[in-house]
This record gives sequence, C-alpha cells and structure tokens, in this order.
Amino acid sequence: MNLETYYEYCLSKKGVSEHFPFDEDTLVFKVGGKMFALSSLSQWEKNEPSVNLKCDPERAQELRAEYDEIKPGYHMSKVHWNTIALNGNLSTSFIKELIDHSYDLVFKSLTKKIQNEIIELEN
Repeated sequence: MNLETYYEYCLSKKGVSEHFPFDEDTLVFKVGGKMFALSSLSQWEKNEPSVNLKCDPERAQELRAEYDEIKPGYHMSKVHWNTIALNGNLSTSFIKELIDHSYDLVFKSLTKKIQNEIIELEN
C-alpha cells in the first residue's frame, strides 16, 4: 500500500477527518474526534512505512503471532493498538480490512448521538 492509497482510503470512511495533533510529521485520522489510524510521514519518505491501528485485544495477539509485519503499537497502548509495517508481504486488501476494523471499533465506542450524526453525513 502506498501513502496515497492509505490516505484516500482513510478519508473515504464516513465522518473521517485528518489532523496533525502531535507534530507536523504524524498524520492522524479521526472519526467522531477519536483516533483510529496514525502514521509518520517521514517513515514513508524513508521507505519504511507503517501505520498504527486500533484492534480488538484478542485479535491483536492473534495477528502479531501470525504476521511478522504486525507488532504491538509503537508509542500506543500495546493492548489496543498494533503497528503494521506496510513494506512487507501484507496485501492492500488485508491492510484495508485492518483499517476498517480500527474504524469500526472507534465508531462503536462513540455516543449514539455522534454515531447518528456521522451516519446522516453525506460522503
């Protein structure tokens, strides 16, 4: 997956916005004001792209055991976040599935009011 595909896919999700809350290097995608994906732009430039994605704790353990490219979240809660190296053998469709899972977890954690506001948005 390249940066443009990652960027466009994350922004295509309903109610998503992009931010740089930490510095001008760390691109963060949020839904309902909560992070679901983040990545260092300088790592992309170094050809060492990775993304941090939220994950169900049990599934996170299974993914880490199965894929060398998936590690505990860098600078994040290692229970709920994975860091996924994108220059390995993971397919774009699988990475999109992981992005979807992260988005869905965060979306479901939002209040019903915020969920309904997002559902009613036109994308």
